[in-house]
Amino acid sequence: MTETVHFPYVRSPDQDAVSAVRHPVVVAGAGPVGLVSALDLAQQGVPVVILDDADTVSRGARAICFSRRTLEVLDRIGCGAEAARRGVAWNTGIIHFGTAETHRFELSPDAGDRYPAFVNLPQFALEEILIGRLRALAAEGTAIELRGRHRISAVGVHADHVRLEIDTPEGPYSLQADWLIAADGANSPVRRMLGLEFPGRAYDDVFLIADIQMEADIGTERRFWFDPPFNPGQSAMLHRQPDDLWRIDLQLGPGVDAAVEQDRGRAEARLRTMIDAILGPDVVFTVRDAAIYSYHCRRMERFVHGRVLFAGDAAHQLSPFGARGANSGMQDADNLGWKLAAVIRGAAPAEFIESYNWERVCAADENLVFSSRASDFVTPKSQASRLLRDAVLALARRQPFARPMVNSGRLSVPSVYDDGPLNGPDAEGLPEATRPGAPACDADLGEGWLLDHLGGRFVLLAIDAQPPRGLPASLETLTVSTTDSAHLAERYLGAAPSALYLVRPDQHVAARWRTADAASVKLALAIASGRTGAA
Repeated sequence: MTETVHFPYVRSPDQDAVSAVRHPVVVAGAGPVGLVSALDLAQQGVPVVILDDADTVSRGARAICFSRRTLEVLDRIGCGAEAARRGVAWNTGIIHFGTAETHRFELSPDAGDRYPAFVNLPQFALEEILIGRLRALAAEGTAIELRGRHRISAVGVHADHVRLEIDTPEGPYSLQADWLIAADGANSPVRRMLGLEFPGRAYDDVFLIADIQMEADIGTERRFWFDPPFNPGQSAMLHRQPDDLWRIDLQLGPGVDAAVEQDRGRAEARLRTMIDAILGPDVVFTVRDAAIYSYHCRRMERFVHGRVLFAGDAAHQLSPFGARGANSGMQDADNLGWKLAAVIRGAAPAEFIESYNWERVCAADENLVFSSRASDFVTPKSQASRLLRDAVLALARRQPFARPMVNSGRLSVPSVYDDGPLNGPDAEGLPEATRPGAPACDADLGEGWLLDHLGGRFVLLAIDAQPPRGLPASLETLTVSTTDSAHLAERYLGAAPSALYLVRPDQHVAARWRTADAASVKLALAIASGRTGAA
């Protein structure tokens, strides 16, 4: 395990200013969502200040499972390859019912994908990577700053700015921000200070979550048990992380006294019982972190409140099943960065930010549906529900048709903004996976990867076609051939001989055509960039 990365308190010149200094963007929270939001904006030339009450990366058993789409987002800000290298890649899940394996599932292991379906990487390690990137950019002169032990104590929202009162070890001071991104977690102090509600559903089941250090000769598969003998009537999960670290989730059930279960000796005894049953009594392990938790499925009604923009767990909270929490938060940051940068540059009106609210609220609702369904399957709330669940599990051992009904958590996939306010025209006969609103699929072009060529800007992608003449000079064009890339043809053309795709800076498809003139492309570009009032 690596040494903890610190960002200690340092007095800022803002603390000595006669009046509150104003910054274009302040980010509340130095978790993955806040750091990615700040890095994205800074690399687009927007100065950013990040404020966090702590002075180290997070510790404890937090997020570990990051999807291919998250790696692609990280890649665009210069961190994807390192995250993939340091993480443990996996594509296979194994489901057990009692002592028997019901089935295995594979997650699109495809030579046409640069990154695996998922990597397991502790949240603190991802934060270390992101802070390393931040420090490298700051050393090069990029206007990005992380202030540790700067706690926001009050927030005042005005028509054109946000005023912040901040506590530090050397006393309070004030700041102003044109925009505040609240990425300060599920217990968001910013949300609380603004008196905003966080409605949703609380679940009674209590879980033990632990990270243990051990050497074990088993693979990287995600292993999930329903009603195992070492935890009868409940569920369990085991997942490998880097450096011989393993994540364990043990369902303890409803009505459990969380205060009693916090006892470290009691937690170690439960973990010992599980390891003995799976690997044998001779396996030695050390508990690195252990905690008791229950969970919620909920979201704010709106993610945009004037000049305050909520992202990640501050805006929506999901059950742990399916790795949707952290990954959806990263997609919030991905969606917000280019839009806020466009507004700050004057390339789009302030109302353009409403498209962030529309798209990410829809994405949160989709995630909440999947998260709630998984919760109801893993933790049935009645005897009838449990009997039905167990019948499905028993049937899945013998009948393949029943296996998709087993729900240990539908794993995170990127959201598609169908009918979104920024979508332009679609063309019949092209693959559904790359329709307007969907994220662009990567493909090996023979000379690099498609998403690298798209970068973080509007691009007209011409596949086995020529772009029309008369396009705006500001719109980049990329002409590619499917001759050396079967994956490009499969993902973007299907049976069509050619196509044109307008791709947004967050690499979601904005519009597509079989053929198009410059006027059609210009209109789609205006819609997608918020210049027609459509947003």
